[in-house]
Amino acid sequence: QVQLVESGGGLVQPGGSLRLSCAASGSIFSINAMGWYRQAPGKQRELVATWTTGGSANYAASVKGRFTISRDNAKNTAYLQMNSLKPEDTAVYLCNADVSAFGSGRGVYWGQGTQVTVSS
Repeated sequence: QVQLVESGGGLVQPGGSLRLSCAASGSIFSINAMGWYRQAPGKQRELVATWTTGGSANYAASVKGRFTISRDNAKNTAYLQMNSLKPEDTAVYLCNADVSAFGSGRGVYWGQGTQVTVSS
């Protein structure tokens, strides 16, 4: 079994910054991809940023140039540095990982989410 735990959300003023973390734990053989999605009230879940083991990172057009995804392979942790935050970035941010696990094979896992609120 694999668990994803997010942290780092909170309340920030427009123009501010936050750094989200997502730590994966459990019987992990390899992490094939890891990323962040977000869901605002009344809206569909949308991709924010992802990276793959090949080293490529992808960003939603709305966050490109403001958000940066990174990872620490030794810690099985992904980070999302969010700068120049806007009120429209307000959402629950969810971590997602494509993981090959011992005993259960390859699967996609989700964290419980962390709230990010951008407001003055």
